[in-house]
Amino acid sequence: MATLTADFTLPLRSFELELALEVDRTVALVGPSGAGKTSVLRAITGLVRPPRGRVALGEDVWLDSERHLFRKPDERRVGLVFQEYALFPHLTVRQNVAFAGKERADEYLERFRITHLADAKPAALSGGERQRVALARALARGPGVILLDEPLSALDPHTKGAVRAELQELLHELALPTILVTHDFEDAAALADQVGVLVDGHLRQFATPDELIDRPRDAFVASFTGANLLRGKAHRLDDITRIQLDTGELVYSTERGEGNVGVVVYPWEVSIGRLQQDDSAMNLIHGEIRSVVVVGNRVRVRIGPITAEVTAASAEKLDLARGGTAFASFKATGTRLVPLA
Repeated sequence: MATLTADFTLPLRSFELELALEVDRTVALVGPSGAGKTSVLRAITGLVRPPRGRVALGEDVWLDSERHLFRKPDERRVGLVFQEYALFPHLTVRQNVAFAGKERADEYLERFRITHLADAKPAALSGGERQRVALARALARGPGVILLDEPLSALDPHTKGAVRAELQELLHELALPTILVTHDFEDAAALADQVGVLVDGHLRQFATPDELIDRPRDAFVASFTGANLLRGKAHRLDDITRIQLDTGELVYSTERGEGNVGVVVYPWEVSIGRLQQDDSAMNLIHGEIRSVVVVGNRVRVRIGPITAEVTAASAEKLDLARGGTAFASFKATGTRLVPLA
């Protein structure tokens, strides 16, 4: 299987996009809107021409600025699935897929279990069905690379989980170099082997999803992966670091730190109680219950500056929905310290 290599610079309106990637399985690029994620796909597809760089699939070179080589989009073996799927509204499902590859249209209709929709128009399809048609069309042209632009953003929450599981299975089966861009870290972690956090055209960190959670390089990466970020000033004691938070509380970490730091705590590391508990969780924050949000069978609770995630049964037992005050506690070993810019 050929590896996709991309190393280029592309001037954008507010900054320069600089990227160097080698992709042989599934890579996700995550980041806020306007970070340059979709521009990466456009450069690889050939919809824009970076003034400097090289893009190749194995020995098949698509861009080489030093040799003044630039292959047009239809000369590149790329299957692109747009954010809104970009199906032709006046064509049937079969005609949409056949537009990319007539000889293999029926094969991919069957593979994506949409043969029964062959004569339907896109307007009559659900979000999940439209995505399957878009994927079938992208694959019907026999690509060596798959590019997915926000593949799940057009789906409602009820549909999203099932479609994400289908997409995960498909990408694993295809085993093609794949780049997907998304603003949702949960989607990236579920679908990709490695994730790059892209901000203002530069990769802040590139690692496996587990590494990004366990060892975030900076405050932005930590926040983007869903962590609480508590700002404060650290002072190293003998074998522990004490942090005076900007909100006034004192917390402790087993990691080393000095000066202005961000204390990273993931919601699942935080316990909640109505009464102060004497246990091994040496960090304690007491405050008003500011919000209670049900997410599936879990409940996210905001207490003062920190969010905890507990089971629905725990939330009911503590009667968190009635508000009032509560204690959030977490262990010093459950914290990470990151520098603040």
